[in-house]
Amino acid sequence: MDNYGWAMPVAASSFAKSIDLGIWIIHAAMLAIFVLWGIFFVYLLVKYRARPGVLAQREEAHSRSSELTSLIPDLAVVAFEIGLIVFYALPVWSKVKMSVPDVANPLQLEIVAEQFGWSVHYPGPDGALGPRKAELVHFSNPIGLDHNDPASHDDVVMGNELRLPLGRTAVMKLYSKDVIHSLFIPEFRLKQDAVPGLEIPVWVEPTRLGKYEITCAQLCGFAHGLMRGDVFVQTQEDFDAWYQSRLATTPAPDKPTNPSEDF
Repeated sequence: MDNYGWAMPVAASSFAKSIDLGIWIIHAAMLAIFVLWGIFFVYLLVKYRARPGVLAQREEAHSRSSELTSLIPDLAVVAFEIGLIVFYALPVWSKVKMSVPDVANPLQLEIVAEQFGWSVHYPGPDGALGPRKAELVHFSNPIGLDHNDPASHDDVVMGNELRLPLGRTAVMKLYSKDVIHSLFIPEFRLKQDAVPGLEIPVWVEPTRLGKYEITCAQLCGFAHGLMRGDVFVQTQEDFDAWYQSRLATTPAPDKPTNPSEDF
């Protein structure tokens, strides 16, 4: 599926069109300002063009009323910007960034960023995400999942692969292990910094089946350009089938050993 064309990428989330509306409003306003200023400049060039026998003259100081009249374009732009902030930007920002939809049965997961990849942590059938510990981070355990905790035994961890069911709200907690990264999925119109030491909630409701790309939108090191992953939006049935297949390949937890058995 071709997600890109001459305009915006395809809109694949419930709030993507709200973001697009603001982008189109700003572009339309900039185009209108450009055209109006262009017309005004052409008018000045024609009216005050050099003509034989006409000397350039210095105009007398403008009156107070004429000075105030000259501010009308500036005041119109300020009024437009204030209206855009109050009636569009703040409501959309509050919806997308400041609150998480109160929906039944959201998909809960974690995304952990690091130089230079993404780890996606899904809970098991128990619905609980196992705890993570920094001292357990290893090449074979990139998020430091504590496999001795019962909540971790059935968890699924994917590298650079995010799978989401169509039409179901996914609530994600975003983390960083090292430096500031930025989770960017253009088709979702989703961009959020991952800051070390902070737990940052983000959410999305996919509305379009397909494969999309995760990129890092914050320069994070020498291999920043290689920090990418894939997003697969599937039907709930396909997602469940994939989920069960991953559970089947999840290794069993290590059995606790008795120190006396070592002797």
